Amino acid sequence: METVRAAAVAGTFYPDDPVILRQTIKDFLTKAQSVQGNNGSSLEPPKALIVPHAGYVYSGPVAASAYYRLLAHRHTITRVVLLGPCHRVPIGGLALSSATYFETPLGRIKLDEGLREKVEKMPQVFTFDPTHQDEHSLEVHLPFLQSILADFTLLPLVVGQASPTEVADVLEAVWGGPETLIVISTDLSHYLDYNACQSLDNRTVQAIENFDTAHIDNNQACGRVPLKGLLEIAKMRHMDIITLDVRNSGDTAGSKDRVVGYGAWALSGGHQISDYDAFAFRTKAILNRHGATLLQLAAASIKRGLTHHEPVKLDLESFPASLKEPGASFVTLEKNGGNLRGCIGSLQAHAPLAKDIADNAYKAAFQDPRFHPLSADELKDLSLHISILSPAFPMEIQNEADLLEQLRPNIDGLIIQAAGKRALFLPSVWEKLPDKKQFLTHLKMKAGLPGNHWSDDFTASHFITESIHSESLDAPEKLWQDNVK
Repeated sequence: METVRAAAVAGTFYPDDPVILRQTIKDFLTKAQSVQGNNGSSLEPPKALIVPHAGYVYSGPVAASAYYRLLAHRHTITRVVLLGPCHRVPIGGLALSSATYFETPLGRIKLDEGLREKVEKMPQVFTFDPTHQDEHSLEVHLPFLQSILADFTLLPLVVGQASPTEVADVLEAVWGGPETLIVISTDLSHYLDYNACQSLDNRTVQAIENFDTAHIDNNQACGRVPLKGLLEIAKMRHMDIITLDVRNSGDTAGSKDRVVGYGAWALSGGHQISDYDAFAFRTKAILNRHGATLLQLAAASIKRGLTHHEPVKLDLESFPASLKEPGASFVTLEKNGGNLRGCIGSLQAHAPLAKDIADNAYKAAFQDPRFHPLSADELKDLSLHISILSPAFPMEIQNEADLLEQLRPNIDGLIIQAAGKRALFLPSVWEKLPDKKQFLTHLKMKAGLPGNHWSDDFTASHFITESIHSESLDAPEKLWQDNVK
């Protein structure tokens, strides 16, 4: 059944008469053209825009400075990914709408089913219509897009309590090509006097232009979370950014005693992020949402091993989709503040991530050949570490010096193989062996090779991990109990 999210702020934030609305937007764009001094045909197509979302009388001129850059590309852009903060109904994560269409006085926009299906299984994304119902941070952009683009679908996301990396993870998943435009909706400082607003907004402009997310605080942008997410991925992609306009309500239609700041930016160029970075985005999002569950799952598997001599049995259907996807993990047990007590893992994803962690936790406790099986009286002294591994990437190496040159301390895990023997070090081993030569020598010895071994059949692969740990097997909240039996 088709459903429509009706316009909520037409008649307040912008005109509800379609004739007046079209003319209002046309006037804004004409003014932007006079300021920029050309018809937009020579402007590089933006991949992303950062645009304000106040009432048109206040922020419309600033928004137009960004949307004007789409005029020459109205037939190229066929889908828009729109992210803005929640002002009405608080949420945790990023919220989709179940609607088929979003409606404004200018007509209906079809929501992009393909993109929705692509992101709805991500751990930080869920469908929640109440937060969309009266939210203006997305709606106010739609008439601009309808007036400029020829035909497009929409993926609207309200962003609540989430990390910038979780936002970047979603953006990477829907990045697409030149047909996809990303729009981040945010105003700048709120309700300062004119001079204080200008001072703070100037610092925000500098941070945005430098992709410096650490210097964008809570009082600098209401849409700071989606903004930081875009800047995080844009920095990794080495994108270009241009500041188009920065003003406040005291410059447009309000008094100067309590003003709101507005800014507009366009981002373009850059290149695809590395497989490593894409893995980091995805995995950090999983650990942010489900890290406590995974730690308690590992702890449950160890405790069941003490009583039943088997890992915990899982009802996988009750787990989130991201924990049912194949994943490769290592589980490490340490005793008395850092002494290794067991470590077992998977080099490649071959089972659902939740099951892989449960099985490896059991094996680390009871089947690591370097240690005797864990006893119950050791539980109180154990800490638990879970590492999720990226795929391993073969290294092209000519000799040992070449291998050492390519190694990245505190980043790379390493797998070596020679003479029919193989061994692995997780990136965490750099904490104990910070020297490259020492790191490699000890890994050879772990494989059963001489520390100075080199041969023609010597191969190496590197990988990265994202990790979580608990100082106690009982420390995290017990979120796992409904999923194990």
